[in-house]
Amino acid sequence: MENVARTIAREMTSYKIVVEKSTVPVQTGEWIRQTLKAAAKKGVSFDVASNPEFLREGSAVQDFMHPDRVILGVESPRAEKALTELYKPLKSRILITDIKSAEIIKHASNSFLATKISFMNAISRVCEAAKADVELVALGMGLDARIGKSFLNAGIGFGGFCFPKDLAAFIRISEKLGYDFDLLKAVERINEDQKKYFIKKIEEAIWNINHKTIGILGLSFKPNTDDMRFAPSLDIIADLQAHGAKIQAFDPHAMTKARGLLKGVKFCKDSYSACRGADCAVVLTEWDEFKEIDLKKVKSLLNQPVIVDGRNIYEPRKMKALGFRYYSIGRP
Repeated sequence: MENVARTIAREMTSYKIVVEKSTVPVQTGEWIRQTLKAAAKKGVSFDVASNPEFLREGSAVQDFMHPDRVILGVESPRAEKALTELYKPLKSRILITDIKSAEIIKHASNSFLATKISFMNAISRVCEAAKADVELVALGMGLDARIGKSFLNAGIGFGGFCFPKDLAAFIRISEKLGYDFDLLKAVERINEDQKKYFIKKIEEAIWNINHKTIGILGLSFKPNTDDMRFAPSLDIIADLQAHGAKIQAFDPHAMTKARGLLKGVKFCKDSYSACRGADCAVVLTEWDEFKEIDLKKVKSLLNQPVIVDGRNIYEPRKMKALGFRYYSIGRP
């Protein structure tokens, strides 16, 4: 960013607004301003602004055209006017802040969403111990307007590039600023523990993992993307292999990327091939394709009728009625 800022400064011949879009540590805007000031031609003016993006993989165009809010961290009325005019066609709420606050908003937002996920995963453990249903608990919580229903799904933890990276970065940023963010450290720990707990759940379902064949349904960190960065499937499959399991897997879109990251895995042509001859099927990504799968056919293909569902995509009573031994997250 320093090099880019210096290049921009050298090329500027008239007033420019230099906007940081990336998720960056607070105070990055100050360094950009200092770099521009040092390298700009005499008499050329500029403004620095922060305009963090809030785009989700798989729905980026929708998110851009219909944002919940537009954050504009600015330092002058001129920059505020220009950027407000730029975003006016989106007809979204525009929040004007200082640059430092805009920089923190992005890290704080992602860290809070990660916190909601880890909180529900912790609640799922309590629900299992009490024989309660985490789905009903989440529904009851989500009806409270102060909480909202988004990101209250228990599962195997969050992955992808943004949440793990931004959470770790915000912890480090806070430390540099003199604050020990213990809460976010706990969020990280719960997320890692959830994957280990899921391995124990598979062990509970099939007794010994060693020499068993496990069919994996879903590899990407979430549906509607082929992104494998920090995908929970990577750690879970590695752990299963370390226990001596044979893995056969399928994902609707992430197979190409997964082949470069997962060794010793048999990649299958479809969901049914991944289940054929397996001692259990394991759901790691909540693709619609898996929700709509022919479960009777799956049962006929498995060595034993066992499904371990890390995303709670099936109804326990229905699975029992079909004759499955069904294990999910936080549900009796």
